[in-house]
Amino acid sequence: MRRSRGALAPYLMILPAGLWLAIFFAVPLITMLSLSLQEGNLIDGFRQTLHWQNYTEGLATYGDKFVRSLWYGLLATGLCIAVAYPVAYWIAFHAGDRKGLYLFLLLVPFFVSFVLRTVSWKFVLADNGIVLGTLKGWGLLPDGFHVLQTWYAVVFGLAYNFLPFMVLPIYVALERVDHRLVEAAQDLYAGRVQAFFRVVLPLSLPGVFAGVIMTFVPISADYVNAAILGGPDNTMIGNVIQTEYFNNSNYPTASALSFTLMAILLVGIFLYARVLGTRDVLEAAGR
Repeated sequence: MRRSRGALAPYLMILPAGLWLAIFFAVPLITMLSLSLQEGNLIDGFRQTLHWQNYTEGLATYGDKFVRSLWYGLLATGLCIAVAYPVAYWIAFHAGDRKGLYLFLLLVPFFVSFVLRTVSWKFVLADNGIVLGTLKGWGLLPDGFHVLQTWYAVVFGLAYNFLPFMVLPIYVALERVDHRLVEAAQDLYAGRVQAFFRVVLPLSLPGVFAGVIMTFVPISADYVNAAILGGPDNTMIGNVIQTEYFNNSNYPTASALSFTLMAILLVGIFLYARVLGTRDVLEAAGR
């Protein structure tokens, strides 16, 4: 009897989490999958017809939006890495006893709504706003210069909003690096640059790997930044899905587009893991 209870104990411990995932993840996902294969409208109702054309027609109609979303995601993720790595490196190796303070300051913007933070950038980057208006008044920029409703406004907005998701995993990986390894490399006549590329960078790759996944996936599916900072030529697939769901009430097409995006992201993450080599990354972290 005790053995049977002991064998059931691990399953009983994960039961609450399993029920939570089943109710709030698996059931909605299955429901949306079923809806993506239906036909109909909001007035007459929707019926299950296994209408696979929702996927093919959605991909054919909005293929350019998928490409643009992935491209913006790659650019914003690369920008996040370029900014986040030096910040995480400095906090991990040079912040001393104030690491907690700097990490708190990094997370302070998260106390403000995601939408409000994006809208604030719209006011800052307005043609006659605080930044551009001042520079135009000083004659440093032409009067016709503008940033809003451009692709780089959307990319910079995405990078700004998701930057902490890149900094924190990289910081955690760098914090685990034994400083004695760097000192040993320097004792073996390695310069600072060589010690960084031979010791610090390989050991921090798990953090970079996690940061890329945590930023690229939500960035590619985002629609707030493109709607607020971009224009008609900067529409991402998230904007299309939002419009189909809430404005057109075209639930089957919106569900099909959502599953198509999810499939593309899963394939992209799988290929990313295969190319980078998660086993090599973990082995580098364990050395």
